[in-house]
Amino acid sequence: MQSIVQACREQAWPAEIAAVIANRAQASGLEWAAAQDIPTAVVSHRDYPDRAAFDAELARVIDTYEPDYVLLAGFMRILTERFVQRYAGRLVNIHPSLLPLFPGLATHRQALEAGVQVHGCTVHFVTPVLDHGPVIAQGVVPVREGDTEEALAERVLAVEHVVYPAVAAWLAQGRAALDAHGRVAVQDVASRAFGLSTDGAAQQYGGKDGI
Repeated sequence: MQSIVQACREQAWPAEIAAVIANRAQASGLEWAAAQDIPTAVVSHRDYPDRAAFDAELARVIDTYEPDYVLLAGFMRILTERFVQRYAGRLVNIHPSLLPLFPGLATHRQALEAGVQVHGCTVHFVTPVLDHGPVIAQGVVPVREGDTEEALAERVLAVEHVVYPAVAAWLAQGRAALDAHGRVAVQDVASRAFGLSTDGAAQQYGGKDGI
């Protein structure tokens, strides 16, 4: 979230961050957002009898800000189909694996146990199927000999902080859209894949300064 906000302001996107909303009052991002003069709100899931009631209130609060897109970042709750359909084509998530590989939790452990040689993250439009939906962009990192979950997670996080802001910029600029086959197309982008260079910096494949 911080990376997206900072990129939006530093790169002067034709957009603004309407609000930061969390389901936990102690979420550190709320304090940071408030310090940036961004409106914040808390909708605690503990205050509602079921998932449907929580999602209905969450949608009501979101809609007061009239956003064009809803970006999920660290929001660890499964959303109801009704909520997802309400924001169809406007609801975006980042998942710490190269989907469709390793949906769900403990993705870094799953990657290490599977013995894959690359791992990463996926930014995608959300559908009612968990960790599924049209892929907008992916970030790829190597899995190294002797890697731990923590080391691999840190490497993935570095590329996440580049991929998600890039996707948010495409959306803000009106360059990303679903085609007739339900796949994502982005105007004037040679590649929607990102990786880590030898010095550990995240870069876009095929980009001006890319890998």
